[in-house]
Amino acid sequence: MRPIVVVDDDRDMCELMDATLGPLGFEVRWFTDPAAALEFIRHHPVEVVLTDVRMPGISGIDLCERVHEWHPDLPVIVLTGFGSMDTAVQAIRAGAYDFLPKPVELDSLELAVQRAADHHRLTTEVKRLRGEVSTATGLIGSSVAFQKVIDLVPKAARSDMPVLIQGETGTGKELLARALHEASKRAGKPFVAVNCSAIPENLVESELFGHIRGAFTDAHGDRAGLFVEAGDGTLFLDEVGELPLSVQPKLLRALQEQRVRPVGSDREVQVRCRVIAATNIDMKQAFSTGKFRSDLYYRLAVIRMSMPPLRDRSADILELAHHFVARASARMGTEVRGISTAAARALLGYAWPGNVRELENAIDRAVAMTDSELLVPGDLPEEILDGRENPGEQVGIVTLAELENAHIRRVLEATGGNKKAAAELLGLDRRTLYRKLERLG
Repeated sequence: MRPIVVVDDDRDMCELMDATLGPLGFEVRWFTDPAAALEFIRHHPVEVVLTDVRMPGISGIDLCERVHEWHPDLPVIVLTGFGSMDTAVQAIRAGAYDFLPKPVELDSLELAVQRAADHHRLTTEVKRLRGEVSTATGLIGSSVAFQKVIDLVPKAARSDMPVLIQGETGTGKELLARALHEASKRAGKPFVAVNCSAIPENLVESELFGHIRGAFTDAHGDRAGLFVEAGDGTLFLDEVGELPLSVQPKLLRALQEQRVRPVGSDREVQVRCRVIAATNIDMKQAFSTGKFRSDLYYRLAVIRMSMPPLRDRSADILELAHHFVARASARMGTEVRGISTAAARALLGYAWPGNVRELENAIDRAVAMTDSELLVPGDLPEEILDGRENPGEQVGIVTLAELENAHIRRVLEATGGNKKAAAELLGLDRRTLYRKLERLG
């Protein structure tokens, strides 16, 4: 049974809702007391909430606001006999999923509830799948930019086609590659990673494809090469844009034919691994300037994915920071358990040119240096305390109101729209924040 909560001070209306929605497969729990309804919602799984607006004690708008604060993904449908545009706007601002005028047309009610319940189940399933990916791979974040990437993982993992992951240094390209591997049918098989820029140019071919004894001066024995070592698993070619031009045709052939020729050998070896490559350079620009073969680029980039920089996923900064605090505290054996509001403001005000890797290093340092249970601004590196979003860049003069508006929007994005958390970070009570939000529209 699918639980639905109906809140209305009119008992007859509650019984009508029960009689209408019960036969559709919903378990209807109705309340004439809004406080009792809130207590139930807070402690029990619910798929949809339907509430009247005008009720004694707690209004439907207030109830909607509290439900949204506790369970942001729980859809609330507001029923009102006072169906003015102002009431509708208030309901939407309070987090309502939908609103219906009273007297309610039963066909419209059934459709709205079914749509809301389907939305809740889909949202819950997507979160569950995202959570599984995050737990298995360490990919953490709920921002829109980041979740667009995570949503592609199951689809890309189904295929054996090569994948090219692009993104700035420190964005987590290898973590994404591991996520693709773990979500694929190759999970449990080898995941072999190599940084192409770290291999001496004269050894790249041998490292990738292997060699036989005597192929060159230091070849004292046969070597299989990484394509063979990966077996039925995944070969991750990091910084693939740094491969020497002399090796690129051989990599292209390996991808096309699924065969490699060890250095010094006259025989080819069949390979079965999937190739995932990554780079932090503009590959199209690289092949337009002759530094990278266009045919190899298109072969590597059958499936293209892009990891967004941390500045484009500011809503993830605090979530990542808390994760790194917990991990560093456990690793170092400290009792650091969180981040102070002032330190959180500093983290949100920094541009993070080194992306997630820089954030992780900053938190590791802070956990190692702090003397308290909560990280404070003094524990963070000096460049973060400067709070410069773009160090060295001149910023135009703006009014205090414009600056305040921009900061409120940034904090709301960083908290994923959680007004309670945003108010705490801004140092405001919630009513003051709501007034400012109304002013901003």
